[in-house]
Parts: sequence; C-alpha cells; structure tokens
Amino acid sequence: MGSIGSMTTQKQTVLGLRAGEMVEVRTQGEILSTLDEHGRFENLPFMPEMLQFCGKRFRVSARADKTCDPAHIPWSLRRLTNSVHLDAVRCDGAGHGGCEAGCLMFWKEAWLRRVDPNLTQIETGSERRVSGIQGCASGNGSTECIMRGACTTSEADPEPRYSCQATELRTFTSHLPWWDVRQYVRDVTSGNLSSGLSGHSLPERFLEMILSATRVFQGLLISFFNSVQRKRRGVPFPLVEGELSKTPLEVLNLQPGELVQVKSREEIVATLDTRSCNRGLLFDAEMLRWCGGIYRVLRRVHHIVDEKNGRMLHMKNPCIVLEGVWCRGDYHKFCQKAIWHYWRENWLRRAGDIPMPARPEDAQAEECESCVR
Repeated sequence: MGSIGSMTTQKQTVLGLRAGEMVEVRTQGEILSTLDEHGRFENLPFMPEMLQFCGKRFRVSARADKTCDPAHIPWSLRRLTNSVHLDAVRCDGAGHGGCEAGCLMFWKEAWLRRVDPNLTQIETGSERRVSGIQGCASGNGSTECIMRGACTTSEADPEPRYSCQATELRTFTSHLPWWDVRQYVRDVTSGNLSSGLSGHSLPERFLEMILSATRVFQGLLISFFNSVQRKRRGVPFPLVEGELSKTPLEVLNLQPGELVQVKSREEIVATLDTRSCNRGLLFDAEMLRWCGGIYRVLRRVHHIVDEKNGRMLHMKNPCIVLEGVWCRGDYHKFCQKAIWHYWRENWLRRAGDIPMPARPEDAQAEECESCVR
C-alpha cells in the first residue's frame, strides 16, 4: 500500500506503447505508490473503478495522445502524454453514484508493464474485485482513502458533485491546435488507425501505414471544407440538421439483449430540430455510419455525471446504448475516447419490425397497374 508523498521517489515509466500491444496493469500497491496527495499522477486521477483491473492483462486499444473536450464550447482537442486506452476497459461508475456513461478510462504507462507479445492466453490475475463504493476507516490518511475520497466534492450541496477523469479532463491535458501536424503523424505511427488485418511483413506494414495516412488526409480535407463552409455560412459535410421546433417522442421500452435496427438517415433527420437534437439529445454526424445496421441493446441509460460541473444528470427519457456502437472519431480529428453513442428510441426499431423489401415482381406489377390507369 502506498503512502502520501512516495511519488517523489518513483520514476515515471515511459513504455512508448502502440495499439495492439499486450500489457499488464501493475499491482494496487505499485500504482498507489505513484499517486500524489490528491490521488493523481501527473494530474490524471486514478479512480476506484480502476482497482479491479490491477494485476490483469489487456490489449492496448489505442494510444491516448489526444482526446476531445465535448464539455466546453467551442469543441476542442486536448493533448496528453504517455497514456493509453485498454481494450473494453470502461468505468462502471461504482465510485461515482452509479454513473452509466461507461467511459473508456485513461491509463498512464507508469501504471502498466509490457508482457510477452507471443502470449496466447490473457491472464486474469487475481479474481478479487475491489468495489468502488467501499469506503476507508475514518481518519485513515492512506493514498487509497484519499483516492476514493476525491470522487466527490465537500461542498454543502443538496446533491453531491462528482470528480472523475471526465470532469477533470482539463487538469491533465493541454490545448492542442488543429494545425499541429505532429498529432497526425502520431495518429499514423501509433497504430491507432490501423485496420489490424496486416501481417508482420514489411510490404504489408508499409501498405497499412499508407492507408492510415490516406484516412488522415481525408479527415483533414473534410475539416478544411467545413471550415470554409462556416466562414461562408454554407452547409457542412455531412449535413445532419432537422427542421422541427418541437421534436416527437416515441417509447418502445427496449430492454438489454433485444435486437434493433438503426433507422435510415432520412427517418432520423425527420425527428430532429435545427440543432440536430431530439428533446435535447444530439444526433452527431459520427452516428450516420450506423444507420441501417442491426445491433443488440446493451443497456438503458438513466443517469450520467455531467462533465461540465460534476452533477448527476437524470434523464426524463432514458437513452439506449448499443453493443459495439461508439464514436470512431472520423469527424473529430480521430479522437480515441470511443464515447458510447446515445440513441433515442425514435431512432430505432425492433428487428422484428423491419419492413420487408419489395420483391421485383411486386414492383413490376405496380408499374403495369399504373400503365393501365
């Protein structure tokens, strides 16, 4: 178990990890020994929800060299160093009032160690799970207790305010200008944009890098086009904008495990207002790629921590999260935060309600009928 101030004797471990590498999360004691008196390392909070992953092995899903800051207007990019995201390792909200946002967590390389790349079996480490809602004994000044206590503020407020990696984003990141070319080089060299299909041969890796660079160029071209369009007050690409002043509500009461189809772009736009929202929920351009697809409902989202002020937001109408459906960052400078997309039930239909496509003979019969008329 680490003690306060032990960070001064702990040297930072810089691994230079790339997407796809296998790592092991260090032990609870090792990680706590890196934290300062606020339960942070380089201002990045280590949260109670992360303790359950200590000693276990995961694949790096992406380097977290940059991330988006959706809580502040205007939208911007933020820079951080020596950090990664781990595959499918998301916050369960146990230490933050049961927040259901399911954020992909940031991990400092100092909290990880490389493991044998030829490892064929991912070890799970200890099966002991440490709940984020367990407290510490009164008067205990250990780093673990401080880390747990930092989850909520001490303000006299009828409702608690929570503190987490999402709410403290600006404390451990710095502004990243869009024109800083180095970020796009890192996007390519980190493996974040790789398809994962190439082997280890030099020609395949070279082709993978060219394809990644092409994707970056495409993203920059779209950004440049939209920048010009904003100045001349033209329409952006892709355009997602409704015309309603009051948006409709549809209640399907979808439950986890159900199969649903995301409606077409045209059907969804018909439910949006001029801000591209349905009852305050934004339909983002990143969500267009999922239109028409069939997915399984992961869960209903009733409350999440507001990244702006740490208050718990309680939704009047629960949103739906779909398995494997998260933001890919194509229109957000390739941010790797992988935020879950939130769906209104207006934008979905049960798989059993999917309209059957018209048969060719039916279309031919309709044409003949119109000729007779």
